[in-house]
Amino acid sequence: MKSTKFSAISKKSSFFFALLVEKVVTMSLESELVKHQQTLYESKNPTRRWLHCNRRDWIIDAIRRTAKKSNLGALEVGPGSGIYLRELAKYYEQVTASDIEDLYLEHAKILTSQHRNLAFLVDDISRSTLPDRSFDLILCSEVIEHIADSSAAIKEMHRLLKPGGTLILSTPQKNSLLEMTAKIALLPGIINLVKLVYQESIMETGHINLLTESEVLAQLGQAGFQIKQIYKSGLYFPLVAEFMGVAGLKLEKWLEKKLYGKRLDAILWTQYYIAEA
Repeated sequence: MKSTKFSAISKKSSFFFALLVEKVVTMSLESELVKHQQTLYESKNPTRRWLHCNRRDWIIDAIRRTAKKSNLGALEVGPGSGIYLRELAKYYEQVTASDIEDLYLEHAKILTSQHRNLAFLVDDISRSTLPDRSFDLILCSEVIEHIADSSAAIKEMHRLLKPGGTLILSTPQKNSLLEMTAKIALLPGIINLVKLVYQESIMETGHINLLTESEVLAQLGQAGFQIKQIYKSGLYFPLVAEFMGVAGLKLEKWLEKKLYGKRLDAILWTQYYIAEA
């Protein structure tokens, strides 16, 4: 009898220990992810720093340009390290940040000490629990490429927006040079060489659903959005970015201007959309 009882206790202890280990590992990975995101904006590599800072600056400008005096509520889906929450908090009375797991929100929650109008919610944007027509603006930057059913997520965002509400969306282009290079650079063995070159945090992208411009436009249209603006940025050339420094960045910026608006702008890294519900 004692043996059976001891066995049951042992199994229960093992179960809780496994849960604890899983939580510690997840928290460690999340901490590494936040650190990685912060590193990108301060990278020693000029091209790497420019790619991320340029995207950040465009989105912050889009938040400012689309803000109206009557703005009451905004939602950011997948806030990451929280770089846009401060800006949203300036223009909206109430800002909600949502993610599929609470651990992904932990770092951004620190901002509530400075911005009392921030709230955090565990929610799956593919089947959100939030009520219809809740927000004046939704920001979804670098998220849908991590969602298998991005079409469902976009439809949910349309449902959550008030009529005339704004969606700011950004996502990598499927055929961009950077994404195609990453498929090779992040292979086992090669990723160690990449880390040696950059001397900085390098992580797998987790991009399971890269889309072309036509695919994004189709999903936005099916959801009921009207497109107000499309933009693309981020030219990355392998080896030029890694070994030519500032001179390489100048070349990439010059070529990006030449490519933008033409068919070959599909090789630029990021596509941006401002759409109205």
